Amino acid sequence: MWPMFDALKNLDLDALPADVRAAVLGLGQRNAELEENNATLATQNAELEALNARLEHFVKELNHVIYGARSEKLTEDERQLAFEDIEVAQSEAEAQADAIELTTPRKKRKPVQRNLGNLPDHLERIEQIIEPDSIACPCGCGDMVRIGEDRTERLEIIPAQPKVIVTIRPKYACPNKQGGVVQALAPVHLIEGGLPTEGTLAHVSVSKYADHCPLFRQSQIYARSGLNIDRSTLANWMGKVSFHLAPVVDHMLKELKSSNKLFADETRCPVLDPGRGKTKTGYLWAIARDERPFGGSAPPGVVFCYADGRGGQHATEFLTGFSGTLQADGYTGYNTLTKPGRNSGPVKLAYCWAHARRKLKEVHDRDGSPIAKEGLKRISKFYKIEEAIRGQSAEQRKAARQEQTKPLMADFEVWLKTARSRISVKSRLGEKLSYIAKYMDGLKLFLDDGTVEMDSNIVERAIRPIALNRKNALFAGHDEGGRTWARIASLIETCKLNDVEPYAYLKATLEAIAAGHPAARIDELMPWHFDKQA
Repeated sequence: MWPMFDALKNLDLDALPADVRAAVLGLGQRNAELEENNATLATQNAELEALNARLEHFVKELNHVIYGARSEKLTEDERQLAFEDIEVAQSEAEAQADAIELTTPRKKRKPVQRNLGNLPDHLERIEQIIEPDSIACPCGCGDMVRIGEDRTERLEIIPAQPKVIVTIRPKYACPNKQGGVVQALAPVHLIEGGLPTEGTLAHVSVSKYADHCPLFRQSQIYARSGLNIDRSTLANWMGKVSFHLAPVVDHMLKELKSSNKLFADETRCPVLDPGRGKTKTGYLWAIARDERPFGGSAPPGVVFCYADGRGGQHATEFLTGFSGTLQADGYTGYNTLTKPGRNSGPVKLAYCWAHARRKLKEVHDRDGSPIAKEGLKRISKFYKIEEAIRGQSAEQRKAARQEQTKPLMADFEVWLKTARSRISVKSRLGEKLSYIAKYMDGLKLFLDDGTVEMDSNIVERAIRPIALNRKNALFAGHDEGGRTWARIASLIETCKLNDVEPYAYLKATLEAIAAGHPAARIDELMPWHFDKQA
């Protein structure tokens, strides 16, 4: 408080003239108001400082997720989860900032530029017209005339609403009891005498194998709507769906193996082993085709094959009939495909530079090795060239690689040999460099073939949803459950690769199968032939 106001406290106000006394009282009241306002500003300042510190923390966390030492160890889904949570917290902080009422006006904040999404034209529009309380003109001339309108659109989502389709087939008989009875044939269904429509079967399939919602959770969701469907019933439905879709998936695998360039990878599929009271490790082997990077004409696709192990005999079985170039990681199980005398013809193995790069990245992140750093720098030059030629024809890609990448590759091999001579083979870095040297022939294969990629990231992206489903479902209940998982996931992931909505495709395909679609025309049921407009 100012000294002047302390002095005023000691004044005998009654002894002062009325006008002076009023002035002094006014100054005292003004001082009290200023003190109250100052306290309010101090509180607001503390809130804003705390809010600013929180926003700075979000920025640091975001930078750590993107650029931190462990950023490459996060999967794409883990990264997206981190982004999602940070963005939610940031939005909450911004709402908190808007709620802080300042006693002094502040500059209006520029709206944040965000992609708020759009509402596609095919969505049903429900118009809600809000009229004024009165349209009588204040001048007394009568009702006002409508001259326009403002329209705003918001998204409304109604949770799944189960419905019952009642099929009624009237019977007609001759009134003279001479002509017999006429009645329309009952419509065919995939599960005769069962409850679900083909649309319901498609919905349960997509929920489990695309949206990673296990059957027991779906059962709980339906129960909230008063629809009691046991998990075992849903499982029975999925078994029927898998049986009917098996010929479609088998044909799709045959179509993929007719190509001369495929990707392959395998991922764990834990399966319950009742005899031991625990789970055993099954595997889903992914076989994929994607010619889009070099403008090929064959549509992309992926087929998952279930096996109870990871031995090379499974690779031989699943890839019977294929000959050409197989792009994979360095797993030795694929070496059986390169042995002389293979009935289907020779297979060349192209290896993955993403795996080689990852080996060096692990050492660099842990030890800060300058040798590993140099290796990463050299590999990044290969990828920059690949980024520039992506989408060009196979001939153009090969020419660019021969001219630009091949000299860099020769320098890389010299550097690799020198680096290996300088360190122990048994050291951590020595092991990683030995890995790269061991697979060098397969790593260089892309230089002489424009259809071959530098890495097998295409198939790794295809198996990512399998890992998500594994986290949510924990394990398959049986080997047959693994096969069901593989079949339905094959169709769903191929739909995604071809920009086809999985539910629409599965519903239409199951309806076609129920209606007796001819086996001779099974090619029409491939996801890449699905009529998106229909």
